[in-house]
Amino acid sequence: MNTTDARKLSHKELTELRKRGVMAVQNGESPEDVARILGVSRVTVYNWLALYRGGGWDALDARKRGGRKPKLDAKAMKWLYEAITRKTPDQYRFPFVLWTSKLVKELIEEHLGVSLSKASVCRLLKQLGLSAQRPLWRAYQRSPEHVEHWMRNEYPAIRARAKRENAEIWFADEAGIRSDAHAGTTWSPKGKTPIVSSTGARFGLNIISAVNPQGNFRFMCVKGRVNAGVFIDFLKRMIKSTDRKVFLIVDGHPSHKAKKVGKFLETVRDRLELFFLPPYSPELNPDEFVWNDLKNNSLGRKAIASIEQLKREVISYLRFIQKTPERVRSYFKAPTTEYAAA
Repeated sequence: MNTTDARKLSHKELTELRKRGVMAVQNGESPEDVARILGVSRVTVYNWLALYRGGGWDALDARKRGGRKPKLDAKAMKWLYEAITRKTPDQYRFPFVLWTSKLVKELIEEHLGVSLSKASVCRLLKQLGLSAQRPLWRAYQRSPEHVEHWMRNEYPAIRARAKRENAEIWFADEAGIRSDAHAGTTWSPKGKTPIVSSTGARFGLNIISAVNPQGNFRFMCVKGRVNAGVFIDFLKRMIKSTDRKVFLIVDGHPSHKAKKVGKFLETVRDRLELFFLPPYSPELNPDEFVWNDLKNNSLGRKAIASIEQLKREVISYLRFIQKTPERVRSYFKAPTTEYAAA
């Protein structure tokens, strides 16, 4: 790796190098990657971050010496960044698994002996290139080895077979939609929590759907549970919707592995085959994004007064998805599903 000798740089060049490094970290690059790219040590990058933290961009001017000592020096900044990005709160004996600004404030006070306001903590986190994000939840039972085997071996083998046999690959999933599920935010006067009125009666609707990398979408609304019989009805629809053989990928739900389903598959094995995702790995299924789309962009912002209205709204939005193949293809562009893109 090429290293940069700061002693050979002019004040102007060193100042620009410092600013480039800090800006790169704030844009989301890790301090380690920035140090490698700029040819400096990690400690140097954290020193720049500490200078910026204490005095802003002016503090990075190489002509300036001294100044107020920052509350958090390079060593503290490095420790904090690694604590947040490499560990979870429960590893520091906090009874939580998500890092909030309040929790980071407590972490700094407890382990670094520095008291900061919540606003100051938020600024600090942004200066370290960190941002508040919705986490991707994964079950404890999820096996990284099974997931890697699926990505490297099982799915490539399914894709190769599909190509040889001129079969279509589809991903299917089920979901329950409730009348009282809401998403998003609404404006209201400060200090007054907004209240959304809706019917006190709660009702739901079950749906089963399937997507493929070419942007095709199939769905079926269901009264009651999605059991083996309902799943077989959906499989029959899948067969009727295409002249090609269907390779359908699903999770390990009991209805998918029922004896009744197995017997049906024996009768249509020249038209349809079932494959199973690794256990506890819903993020590998592009069809999961259908439910996120439906709940966040349609139902979550509406007041549903009856089961009839719920069904109308659901069918209307699912038909919209069906008519926009580019939207379906976008479900295959997430980091966890791009492996299955066409």
